[in-house]
Amino acid sequence: MNILNRFDYNYDFLGKRKVATIVSTILMLIALASLGLKGLSFGIDFTGGTLVEVRYSVPVELDEVRELLHSNGFEDAVVQNFGTTKDVLIRLGIYENMKNEEISSTILGLLKQQDSEVVMKRVEFVGPKVGGELVEKGGMAILLTLFGILIYVTLRFEYRFALGSIAALVHDTVITVGFFSLLGLEFDLTVLAAVLAVIGYSLNDTIVVFDRIRDNFLKMRKQNSEQVVNRSINQILGRTVMTSVTTLLVLLVLFFAGGELIHNFAIALIVGVIVGTYSSIYIASATALHLGISKADLMPVQKEGAQQQVDERP
Repeated sequence: MNILNRFDYNYDFLGKRKVATIVSTILMLIALASLGLKGLSFGIDFTGGTLVEVRYSVPVELDEVRELLHSNGFEDAVVQNFGTTKDVLIRLGIYENMKNEEISSTILGLLKQQDSEVVMKRVEFVGPKVGGELVEKGGMAILLTLFGILIYVTLRFEYRFALGSIAALVHDTVITVGFFSLLGLEFDLTVLAAVLAVIGYSLNDTIVVFDRIRDNFLKMRKQNSEQVVNRSINQILGRTVMTSVTTLLVLLVLFFAGGELIHNFAIALIVGVIVGTYSSIYIASATALHLGISKADLMPVQKEGAQQQVDERP
């Protein structure tokens, strides 16, 4: 049994929903403004280009590598360590006047001026057409996911709950993606996968809340809708906190010890889990309440024949 569930919480979450709505609105406006003005810093998965991973025999200063490449015609080269100070990852854009093999061999030749024992560990090439298709298909994947969730929640619960869940998922997605835009973090396929994972995590948390709200609407006959929703959130608070904290602990380990390859992936999930937990309480539930959800909407439909039989009883 979750130890947090042994406590009888009685926080007035929905009493603060106006403040939460203002905060969420501000965050979304900042995220949308950043996406509109700055856009996303797409990785070569989306833009196309060349990725070269090399290993030096001794630790190397990134500034020296960067200056060497910039002074030899590769002005857009992005240089970073990849795990250790000996491993270097180099990202390049599209060079139409050079073939892919020429780019990698030229890069290796330049780096050998610094360390004759440097070796190339990996080379990846992505064309601009492929990158454009990935952007289109990635966006379509998110839209189809949201549409499928809308249908699922409508069939399982009620359309006001469905709209509440979609509002929460849009909220989480916009803020997470906007976070990457605002800080200029690279957005690649691993981050896109993290955004889709955030949608799934947030939906799971929202479904748990909605299940409890539906049950309590049938049990708590004397309380109004706000009291029922507020009580439901308090009842699953222990489960929500424990799930979020344990998930964040794993993600923090990935962030600090997982290496550069999944660094941004971990960041996206950390932001998404925090925002998703918040939105399950203040966005999904509050939206359903604002749309007028009530006990009558969740009562099972009584068959006309059954009602007639009851009326004819002596």
